[in-house]
Amino acid sequence: MPTREPTDPREHASVDRALQLITAGARAGSSCSSSLTEDPWTFDAIPGYGPGASMSDPIPDDAPRQGSLPPEYRKATDEELHGRILAAKAALGERVVVLGHFYQRDEIVQHADFVGDSFQLANAARTRPAAEAIVFCGVHFMAETADIVSAPHQKVILPNLAAGCSMADMAELDAVTDCWEQLEEIFGSATHRDGCAPVIPVTYMNSSAALKAFVGEHGGIVCTSSNADAVLEWAFERGQRVLFFPDQHLGRNTGRARGIPLTQMPLWNPHLPLGGNTREQLLEARILLWHGFCSVHRRFTVDQIDRARAEYPGAHVIVHPECPMEVVDAADSAGSTDFIVKAISAAPPGSVFAIGTEINLVQRLAAEHPEHTIFCLDPVICPCSTMYRIHPGYLAWVLESLVEGDTVNRITVDPDTAEKAGVALERMLSVAPRPIAGSTSGKGN
Repeated sequence: MPTREPTDPREHASVDRALQLITAGARAGSSCSSSLTEDPWTFDAIPGYGPGASMSDPIPDDAPRQGSLPPEYRKATDEELHGRILAAKAALGERVVVLGHFYQRDEIVQHADFVGDSFQLANAARTRPAAEAIVFCGVHFMAETADIVSAPHQKVILPNLAAGCSMADMAELDAVTDCWEQLEEIFGSATHRDGCAPVIPVTYMNSSAALKAFVGEHGGIVCTSSNADAVLEWAFERGQRVLFFPDQHLGRNTGRARGIPLTQMPLWNPHLPLGGNTREQLLEARILLWHGFCSVHRRFTVDQIDRARAEYPGAHVIVHPECPMEVVDAADSAGSTDFIVKAISAAPPGSVFAIGTEINLVQRLAAEHPEHTIFCLDPVICPCSTMYRIHPGYLAWVLESLVEGDTVNRITVDPDTAEKAGVALERMLSVAPRPIAGSTSGKGN
């Protein structure tokens, strides 16, 4: 018997519910993988990011793996898990704070004390000094950042250790160090007469603590998707050129908005000598772009924008700056997740938005704003593979473990790495985001 369409408007926010309805033939649509309807613990023992946008991305051999989830959580119904999470949170009270990223399942977000982007959530944890445990429903690099900025007595927990980030994994410390050494052979390491360094490293927030420490140690800085332009200005005041990683698209889009020609933004492929460039190309470069990308935002295309405008004349197309350059150029505006949320909240009733970002956020915005028409540019449901690994079963497990006095899945950053990464993060905090064409100030990714 086909599953009925949800009658509660909030049910429309659930990507999991949408996938189940499509599979049951009760709703039109398609997904990028039939495995998305399977429970995430099915994939815990299998190397890979799991079904979804990153399922074809190669994963490092040393990527964290999630151990077996106890059977009682695998067998529990959605209603049972919901009740157990509520009971555990009530028992823990102010001893725990649950953070939920914008891209999380709606079944997780409903239990979050704070919802936002990675940087907003790391800062939100600071407002709960009484919390002994910070349960970060996001991905690995976010939990690392929270551990760096949180108080010493606080423990950061990631409900599913397999929730990594394929973009962050595309820039590993050894590869970046090798790149840096090759650049030093060409540019040298001495400060020029004008006081500028040959290269300033800039890492996107979506990177490991080790890379944040690398840029902190080498005079560099962290950026978010909303302050990337201001960060580049900061970097160019201190260096002749910038090494930008891991997301090539954010770097290219931001550099081009500053008027830097594409010929001066070569791509660095870590698998090739000199990144696949000539010495002359590197000497002329202003921004060296790492060969990394977000598999979620790479799915969006100009054809999708054209189809959206044909079906909804006057629709406002808004995309994330991790999208390819041609998509950002074709859109009406581009900005961080926080920018997208604020733009929709501020729009007059009856507005139509075609959005190029992760489907969980898009469907939630559509449910929260019935006065608008809101839909995802990509008609195929394809969530972030790793965000989707956080299931209520894992959240119930880590919370009930805390009630019992056990801490599972703790994420820690060693003191030396945390200190150096903290330097890069503090530099980022000193750089106020400035609006650029098609964007507003926000603080996240």
